[in-house]
Amino acid sequence: MKKPTHAYAGMWVTADGHIRHELLPNGRYIEARGSRERAYQGRYVLTGDHIDYWDDTGFTADGDFIDGVLHHAGMILYRRK
Repeated sequence: MKKPTHAYAGMWVTADGHIRHELLPNGRYIEARGSRERAYQGRYVLTGDHIDYWDDTGFTADGDFIDGVLHHAGMILYRRK
């Protein structure tokens, strides 16, 4: 298993578990929504505590890590242990 290249690599989930972002150490992400395991995927770039996403279909989004919590597009995601 490849080690994370930054502190934010890993799985991030909403409190209800419906939205799941897996930030891969190679700068790619996979977003699952409910039973759709690969609803979205693409690349991301971190600048400090800010994250920018580029979905493979061309959609863009961003977010910020604040006190160990990911705030993204009106959602709050927590690190899954």
